[in-house]
Amino acid sequence: MTLDVASAILNRRAIKQFDPAYAIPDSDLERILDLARRMPTAFNIQNWRFVVVKDPDLRRRIRTVAWDQPQVTDASVLLILCADINAWEKSPERYWENAQPDVRSAMTAAIDQYYRGREHVQRDEGMRSCGMAASAIMLLAQSMGYGTCPMDGFDFDAVGALINLPADHEIVMFVALGKPAAPPKPSGGALPRTELVIENAFPR
Repeated sequence: MTLDVASAILNRRAIKQFDPAYAIPDSDLERILDLARRMPTAFNIQNWRFVVVKDPDLRRRIRTVAWDQPQVTDASVLLILCADINAWEKSPERYWENAQPDVRSAMTAAIDQYYRGREHVQRDEGMRSCGMAASAIMLLAQSMGYGTCPMDGFDFDAVGALINLPADHEIVMFVALGKPAAPPKPSGGALPRTELVIENAFPR
């Protein structure tokens, strides 16, 4: 089953109950992750990292530091989205390997100029990149008939230790992905558009 983007957005819910017996086919998971890797990143630095946790024992240990939430162990896979904070300085010319040499040189210089010495920007870019990738993962999964649950209710440091998180990476969030075991509860509701959409500038 596939849905268009609007339908996927309207039908997506945070799934709390997954079928623990269901295993997502590798081909479907690879498709979701391959398409998520096409999401935009500033300067094309591709600073997201997707940790795919399938090992049952590791997931049980993660669950103990994630408020005992069943999605951690019951979903087909647990995706841990991490930001490589120093991606900007790791052979940045490779991010533009398909460009003309002069463009590649200019972009490599621009990357260094923009990020060097701006630690808060390096981190913020990682958060933005992972957020966009997470949205893509959830909508792609929904369009393919799967359910997802974005999660940040866990001990970030403890999970980092469990997955051997490199020192220059930060965990951004989890996305649990699998087959829903029960229909999701109704949406909590949306605030009015007039409160959320501002034309031109905020009122004084």
